[in-house]
Amino acid sequence: MTYTREIEQLKGRIADGGEAWAAIDAESAARMRLQNRFRTGLDIARYTAKIMREDMDAYDADPTKYTQSLGAWHGFIGQQQMIAIKKHFGSTKQRYLYLSGWMVAALRSDFGPLPDQSMHEKTAVPGLIEEIYTFLKQADARELGGMFRDLDAAREAGNDTEAKRLENAIDNYETHVVPIIADIDAGFGNAEATYLLAKQMIEAGACALQIENQVSDEKQCGHQDGKVTVPHEDFLQKIRAIRYAFLELGVDDGIIVARTDSLGAGLTKQIAYSTEPGDLGDQYNSFLDAEEVDPANISNGQVFISRDGKLMAPKRLPSNLYQFRPGTGVDRVVLDCITSLQHGADLLWIETEKPHVEQIASMVDKIRETVPNAKLVYNNSPSFNWTLNFRQQVYDAWEESGKDVSAYDRAKLMSVDYDSTELAQQADAKIQSFQADAAKRAGIFHHLITLPTYHTAALSTDNLSKRYFGEEAMLGYVKNVQREEIRQQIACVKHQNMAGSDIGDDHKEYFAGEAALKAGGKDNTMNQFAA
Repeated sequence: MTYTREIEQLKGRIADGGEAWAAIDAESAARMRLQNRFRTGLDIARYTAKIMREDMDAYDADPTKYTQSLGAWHGFIGQQQMIAIKKHFGSTKQRYLYLSGWMVAALRSDFGPLPDQSMHEKTAVPGLIEEIYTFLKQADARELGGMFRDLDAAREAGNDTEAKRLENAIDNYETHVVPIIADIDAGFGNAEATYLLAKQMIEAGACALQIENQVSDEKQCGHQDGKVTVPHEDFLQKIRAIRYAFLELGVDDGIIVARTDSLGAGLTKQIAYSTEPGDLGDQYNSFLDAEEVDPANISNGQVFISRDGKLMAPKRLPSNLYQFRPGTGVDRVVLDCITSLQHGADLLWIETEKPHVEQIASMVDKIRETVPNAKLVYNNSPSFNWTLNFRQQVYDAWEESGKDVSAYDRAKLMSVDYDSTELAQQADAKIQSFQADAAKRAGIFHHLITLPTYHTAALSTDNLSKRYFGEEAMLGYVKNVQREEIRQQIACVKHQNMAGSDIGDDHKEYFAGEAALKAGGKDNTMNQFAA
């Protein structure tokens, strides 16, 4: 509905209210409606799911149209990302937000900083989703509020052309609300627990949920040791639970991202249930590290499985876990991915130990032999030393091709001494093109960085602390923060406006008319930033 039609509709409704509604202004009410386009989290989930589905189709047709996101641990962080994207690129198209369970654990738990082991309050996850969307909606209200004020000024100046332009811009306004891919870890319990948490996350606005195939009570960060996976049927129950949650809440296009940690997980807690050779349970068990045993020499407490007509004893650790055969990680990843896609997942996530296009592509090639349109979400993780990894990749490629690498020490390629070398420059070029190369070669639809704003907050705070508490004192803040905000036109330099002061002034005027006591008058120091 257009801005003018919204006003006309509300005029009719206000007229129906009679004299008691006479003081209600239709245009003011229309503005408030437009500033609050999304009434519930489910409205957001349905809207953003449609965006993701369209983007997935666009990627299938053209792999250069991949999508990206950065992790956010606070509503303000997500809001500022989208404001920056609109400012620099004009549109949020193909840009999402990622909600990392790691950052929820480290930054949002009442227990204080925690490792990524699902020990934090699971309700903190839907709470953060709701918080992010509250901030994104506020960004809409703030930006539209400025457009409404400009519209009033154009009308007062008699500039009909500018007024028409602004009305058209309002009608075609692009919201800051974008899809969030939200981390549900390993489901925080059994399938019922997964379903209940999924519902809360969807009701908060999440259109895409990422779940991993680790054991809930043994869950580890994907880039740490000690990961323990579950048999496929256990994982599929949780995928089905999430799909039921989406369908129950009417988000029929909801997206499930199935993550496999099998590449770096050498342990399992369970021997899978199997009824016949070749079924999923049998395939899972075939990867177990097991030795043939003589029935005459059975030890107390041993567990046995049948394999190819032989009695086998899986290697059982003191932790009561079983280990997989070394070197089976890739085959387990491929089976995990195919199985997940065949049983309801929409996208895959393969957790790797390094960012290497061909490593990822080699697995995706095998998956696509069975599921041709398989697509990945990939973690461009800060857990990787990107500089070192890519310098080593260039070094190895040069060495293999016969190029002289005697000027470099492979073990010390991270050294600042190499920063200006040809090798370092080529490595940086490969880092820059990594996402585009992996989207085209390795089927990666969505690239995300899990923890970027965790690191940027630490880095910027360290730099400010060093300067402010050092010799620069107040200049350390003014020169490196406020002056840069002004020069780069960062909206937050007017922090009162960013926090909603002008929106509140608009409402005061709607509610009280000339009696409104507004904060944005001539004595507001934010006016110092008008220039």
